Amino acid sequence: QVQLVESGGGLVLAGGSLTLSCAASGRTFSMYSMGWFRQAPGKEREFVAALRWRGDNTGYADSVKGRFTISGDNAKNTVYLQMSSLKPEDTALYYCAANSNTVGLLTLRNPAEYNYWGQGTQVTVSS
Repeated sequence: QVQLVESGGGLVLAGGSLTLSCAASGRTFSMYSMGWFRQAPGKEREFVAALRWRGDNTGYADSVKGRFTISGDNAKNTVYLQMSSLKPEDTALYYCAANSNTVGLLTLRNPAEYNYWGQGTQVTVSS
């Protein structure tokens, strides 16, 4: 089992920045990739970014590319999502997820590929 705890969400003005953190505990040695997803009210959960620990590969949704950066500290079992130039449409509940299988970055865009999920942290961007 892997437990994921997100933090760092909050209220920010449009154009501002936030950094989300996701701390993992439990059988973290089995983690292979980490992802961030978000879900706005009335919408489906959507892919934001993914990180493969091995190879340090990253992938992003087109809507956040150039504004968000995913990174990780393997020693701390923590993954981060640095968000800048935030827009009101970035408002959502942001989830961290872990995948223990060997899959590529494109596959990691599918939330069904993840074994474990955090509870989410709310990000609200006001205009």
